[in-house]
Amino acid sequence: MGRSRYKIHDEKYPYFITSSLVVNSPLLIKYSAVIMDGFNFLITKRYIKIYAYVIMPDHIHFIAEGKDLSKHTSSFKSFTARKIIDCLKAENNISELTALQKAKLAHKTDRDYQLWTEGFHPKQIFSDEVMKQKINYIHYNPVKAGLVSNELDWKFSSAEFYKNGNCELPLTFFGDMSTPTHCIEAS
Repeated sequence: MGRSRYKIHDEKYPYFITSSLVVNSPLLIKYSAVIMDGFNFLITKRYIKIYAYVIMPDHIHFIAEGKDLSKHTSSFKSFTARKIIDCLKAENNISELTALQKAKLAHKTDRDYQLWTEGFHPKQIFSDEVMKQKINYIHYNPVKAGLVSNELDWKFSSAEFYKNGNCELPLTFFGDMSTPTHCIEAS
């Protein structure tokens, strides 16, 4: 998992997770399909429940719950990093590759580039009230950053899922926000 002081202590709770790029670049928006593929893999193949997410230009937030969440989150980051770096190489995007190479930590000797910061920052969600607050935080993040004026205008989040039930991913709906029509209910 890296050298993070943050840990998953109890897998029966959901966790608010943040992970950031090592560079200040809008790579995650450009390659949002890679992030969505990673989320879909976590949900469908690793049986991780994802309740909410937002993809920001240089970081992501999501709420997830499941067995081996730490290991699967690390795998998600590894998978998405490889895919995005492969895309940058295929596009011959020297400036982004150079930035990722310069940002790579010295002890990362097994690679030429580093996309994500080490570790991730899971925060245990221990109540329904905290869950609602974190979901609202996730959905409002693009508004707070000045990217849109309404959270429903940001297409890189689960806000539409909670408002209208529209979802690209098989998310798990947290049942006390609103009532979407075709979603998986949280148990």
